[in-house]
Order: sequence, then C-alpha cells, then structure tokens
Amino acid sequence: MTKTAEKKQPSMLTNQVILDGLRYILTGGLRIKKGHLPVQSHQIPHDFIGVCVASNQDAAVDDYVVANVKLLGIQRVRLDFTYTDIDNYQVRFLNRLIAEGFDVTLHLLQPFEAAKNMQSVEAQLKWRKFLVTVLDAFGQKIKAVEFGNTLNRKRWAGYDWSGFIEAWRIAHQEITSRNITLIGPNVQDFEPLYNVSLLKTFKQQKLLPDMHSNNLFVERVIEPERFDHRILKYRWATLLKYNLVKKARILQKIGQDFGVPRTVSSVAFWAIYRIQRFLPDGEQKQADYAARYFLLLAASGALSNANWGALICQREGLIDDGLTEQDYPALERVAHYEQANGLLENYRHHPSFDALKTVVKVLQGARYIKPIATSTGLEIHYLIQNHQHIHVAWATNGNAAFAADVYSVASLASANITDRDGNLLSQLEIITESPVYLAWPTIEAIQVRAQPRLTKDLKIHAHIQHQHYYTFAQHGWQGVLLAKDAAEAEMLFKALHPQNLTAPAKDQALRHARNAIWSIDSPRGDATKITVKQPIKMHLHKAFFDRYKPSKAKRSWNGAMELLRRGIATAMPVAYFEKLGDSTLKENFYLCEFVDHDFNIAAAFIAFSQGAQHFHGLTATELYVAFADFCHLLHSRGIYFRDFSGGNILVKIADNQKLQFSLIDTARLHAYNHGTPFKYRIADLTRALNKLHWPGRTQFLRIYLAMSGRKLTWRIRLAFYLYDFKVDFKRKFGRKAVRKLLKKIKSSVH
Repeated sequence: MTKTAEKKQPSMLTNQVILDGLRYILTGGLRIKKGHLPVQSHQIPHDFIGVCVASNQDAAVDDYVVANVKLLGIQRVRLDFTYTDIDNYQVRFLNRLIAEGFDVTLHLLQPFEAAKNMQSVEAQLKWRKFLVTVLDAFGQKIKAVEFGNTLNRKRWAGYDWSGFIEAWRIAHQEITSRNITLIGPNVQDFEPLYNVSLLKTFKQQKLLPDMHSNNLFVERVIEPERFDHRILKYRWATLLKYNLVKKARILQKIGQDFGVPRTVSSVAFWAIYRIQRFLPDGEQKQADYAARYFLLLAASGALSNANWGALICQREGLIDDGLTEQDYPALERVAHYEQANGLLENYRHHPSFDALKTVVKVLQGARYIKPIATSTGLEIHYLIQNHQHIHVAWATNGNAAFAADVYSVASLASANITDRDGNLLSQLEIITESPVYLAWPTIEAIQVRAQPRLTKDLKIHAHIQHQHYYTFAQHGWQGVLLAKDAAEAEMLFKALHPQNLTAPAKDQALRHARNAIWSIDSPRGDATKITVKQPIKMHLHKAFFDRYKPSKAKRSWNGAMELLRRGIATAMPVAYFEKLGDSTLKENFYLCEFVDHDFNIAAAFIAFSQGAQHFHGLTATELYVAFADFCHLLHSRGIYFRDFSGGNILVKIADNQKLQFSLIDTARLHAYNHGTPFKYRIADLTRALNKLHWPGRTQFLRIYLAMSGRKLTWRIRLAFYLYDFKVDFKRKFGRKAVRKLLKKIKSSVH
C-alpha cells in the first residue's frame, strides 16, 4: 500500500472528534477542582471488581475458571463473544457461568473485517442477525451487554467513524428493545476526545448507553500513582496533576455531562514482560500494581466497577498459562480475549492472584472515608468494612516510610496487620511499595502522626527474597538493617552496633584514603565476610557541598537499592548507620556483603591495551560484547552510575563461561524513572573505558551504540578525548600529584 493510500484511509480520529474534544476542553469540561484527590465519604459497590474470563475446548478449564473466580471472591465476570462463538465451546462456558450465578457482562464484538466493512448492507445484516441470535438466547440471563472494542485503535478494532456509528445504532436498537443494560463505547486508554465526541453524537441521535465504558490503563505510566507523562509530557502532566484518580474522575464527569451517570473501566492490566523491561521482579510488581490500581480507583469514587483482564495468560493474567511470549496471540487480549490458552496442568497462580483476592475482600462493599496521605509518594487510605476501621498503606516504587513515624507505638501494637497477599504480619517496621492493611476495632485505637510522609532520602527494594527491613534508633544513632526475621535482626544489631565499629590502621584496611574500607566476619556464622565503609577524610569543599545531602553511608545504601530493584548486581546491603547531628559527616557506616569476583574490568582493559590476546581465558571481543550488554541494560533501566570507573566494575566468570558483572561504590549513583539520557550514558562510558586503548574503545562503542541504533560519531569521540585530558591533567597537577611533588622535593632536600 502506498503512503498516499494510507493517508486516505478513514479513521476514528476525524476533524469532528478533534473539534468536539477541543470545544469541550476550552469550555472547562476537563476542569475538576482538586480532581487528583479522592472523593471523601462514599460507598464502594459490592461488585466493584470484576475479571475478564475465557475457556477453551477442554471442559475441565470451565471448572478451573469457575473455581478460581469464586476463590477470588468475585461475582462479576466479562466474556468476549464474537461471530464464531455461536457454535463453539464459548456457548458451553457461557451457560456454565450463568448456571453458577455469576453476573455476566457479555462483550459482543465483530471480527476485524466485519468492523472494517460496516458501511456495507451485507455487513450490517450479518451484525444484526448475530445480535438477535445471541440476545434471544442469553439476553435475559446475563447482567449486561457491552459493545465497542478499543475503537480508537484501528489496527485492533478496524472501525472508521461512520462504520462504528452504524454498528452502534444497530446494537443500541436490538439491546435496549429487550431492556438489557447497554455498556459502551469502550475507548482505549485515557483519550477523552473520543469519549466526548462519541457521547455527544449518541446524545444527539438518542443512542446513549446505560453505562459509559473506557479501558482505563496506566500500564505505560508504570506506577498507578504516577502523573501521566503521555499528557503533554512530564512537566505539564505534573503541573496539571493528571494521575489515575483525576483521569477516572474526568471520565465520570464526561459521562455525566452527556447524560450517562455511571462509568466503568472494562479492561486493564499490567503485562509482566513490559514491567520486566525496567524492573526484574515482574510478577511481584504486577501484584503490587494490581492492588494499588484497584485501591486508587475505589478511592476516586468515580467508577461503578472495574475489571482485570485477562484471568489466564502468561503475560498479563492473574494465572499463568505456562506458555511463552512467542505463544501470545497476534491480536492483543484487551481487544479480544478469545480463549484461555495452554494446558490445564500447567496453570499456576501469579502473585497478583492473591493480591487481588485480598483487595476484593477489603474493598467491596466498604465505605471509603478519606485519604490520610495521598499524591505525595505515600498513600494511606481509610475505609470501614464489617465494623473494622482499615488503613491501606503503601509507598511509590523504591520509597518507604517508617511505620513508627506514621502511627503511635500503641496503634501499631493494637492493629491487625496483613500484607498485600493477606498474610498476617507480627509487626510492621517499614511501609513499602507493597501495600499493607492495618485494621482496628474502633477509631479510638488509631493515632496517626501529624502529616505522615515518606522517610526522607531513603530508598529500598521491597522484593529481596527472604529479607525484611528493620529500623534502628539507639544512643544517638539511626539506620536500617536487612534480616530474615526479627530474631536475626536483633542479633545483627548487637553484633554490628555502630559503637563497636572502628576503622583499622591503614595497613590493615582494604582501602584507606577518603574512606576506610575493611572486612569483618559475618555474625550469621556462615563463614562469609561483611565489608564496612566509613568516610574518614572530608575536604573542605566536600564538607561544604555535602552538608545538606544524606550521609555517605545512606547514599551508598540508596545506590545499592536502586541497582538491586532494577536487576543490576551489587554487593548485598546489610545495614547503614548514621550519627544524628553529625557535623563532621564522618560518623556513618555502610555495611554490605563481600562480592565474590575474578577481576575488575580495569585490569582486563589494561591487559588488552598492553597487547594481551586473552585475559582469564577471554578474548577482547568476548569481553566487549558481554560488557556492552551489561552497560546497555544498566542504562536502559535508568542508572547513571557517575563513578563508573574500571575498579568499581567487578566480573565473575560463571561455570557456563557467562560473565556476571557487579558494581560497587554506589554512593554517587543517580537513578531515573526512564532510560538514562544519552549524554550521561556516554559520561559513564568515558570513565569505564579510560584504561582501554582506542582500538578497543572503538570496537566496544560500536557494539554498545548499535544496541540503540546509533553510530560512533566525532562528538562521541570528543567526549572521550576531553575526559582523557581531564584525567591526565589531574594526574599531573591534582592534589595527589602536588603531594607527591612536595614529598619528592622534601626528600631531595634532606
């Protein structure tokens, strides 16, 4: 097809849609005072959460789906149904759902070619015949019918404007004449121009639905709480406060303004593979997001209900079907959840299953009272369920709040506390990105500190397996420690108390310059070593510029946590301690596990620069390719290391000869919520490659740059020349060089 032909293809985004949307926006239609904040004091529907379901040829899958939806505590299900389903297993499955007493929303959709040709009489007659057949058979047995299929995504749905309006007119006539609840038009994502223009057209033609539907995704925004950068980019999205709550409230307002008081989100999910592009704990993060998403939607007070879709799918399901990414169907499941793929014996619950099960139990039928904290990185929402006063608390990714800074000791002691998945917790030290539920029998038992907020300048990784966070505050010291349980934490606090940590003499330390670094035996008794780092020299300019920064120990901890939660190996943190009110900036300790490694990258680069053909059995090309892969991963996950020198990059040769890279000295690291800007990627590499000769640099850079579709240019080369000059100048005229010169002069005089 030529470019000219493509441009002439009809689209849902017509001039009229744009004009209708702009007119609505310019007359203040999207304006809601404090729209980013939840609505206080409202009832959450008893069927607020639903799930999209499907089965397959195996009748046993019907049993499995029914049992698991009941296990979730969900009453309302959504089933996709198209032309070919009249004569296949979907009829069997639909009858089963009805017989089990579920409230079924039947999502009727047309095949792509039928949707594309809806202006033809033949397509219209076929659509009407399908509607009559399905509605006569099931219309009085189901809860509602939804029509509309991600219609603003032409490559999924196939509609142009006129074709969709004609399909809607026929569907409206057949559905409403039978007194069946009609839901639509199923706009994808937050693109309110379509909602405005469609509802305006429906109102003019007396074709309004009973409920207004939109797939309220925030998947590409990543976190449910984050302002949507797709709306006028980061600055304006933040300024206008376009978060999930505001988007839900705007969609509700659009519906109300055109005469449809109720709004639903038909489908939303987080695909695990998409999460893993940035965060490796895809399954755990999907579970966190599922809980946080429905909690925020319920808090908004804007939606009558919201669905997760799909129930069974390896990519986005609450249940894994055991298949691979290559087995995913060509058409996205949000457009058509055709069937549950895979074999029944391979099905397993994702962590999101238990997370959603817990949310269903807490939310549905509850009364939402108010937010205790919201839109500040810390979310605490207060609701009442079954005479229990419940706070749901969590932080945004990587952040945390000390529980004792939010609640009184008595309140924490009297609370019944459960984690994201409904497991009872004996105590709560830190509120993380994984939601927790605190319940009290009376409101009098709840004592919240004034203005609860995130712990300042603290980063954590919430999903380190078999490890929990414990806070430390004693004798003027404070800090955080990782341990498998409270008993181990108590033992480690005693053994590693900062008052017992003393830097050794220079000849007994691993390093003794600006920082003293030494190793001690692990108190765990497992024959491992713990590395301790303490700043011991603070130049005047550093003391001046660092006086308002977190302590160096805390910065090292934060850097390590940012690496770990993004799947980049580093020394496992054990603890950090800092002295309160320390004006010297030297009374702080960072403790981490020793990193087993074979060499650092600087040693390898020096060897190849001196003509070596192999280093630890590796050729230069093998090392360059592996290191380029590592650097690309590091930068694509938003890390600007800033101290990316060869000595801080450790390499371990695994049994399969695969190279494993780890980073140490993490205090200067900067982390982004998106990929690292290109200029900072190059800044990192100028440091890492400083000891490598230019032929090696050229080979490495061509490999690395090709991974992002770039080529080696003179501008990139210039950055390396400038850094080389800076290093050479510092070696000749820097503080160390001057000290060496003075010593030489002094010794020659004597």
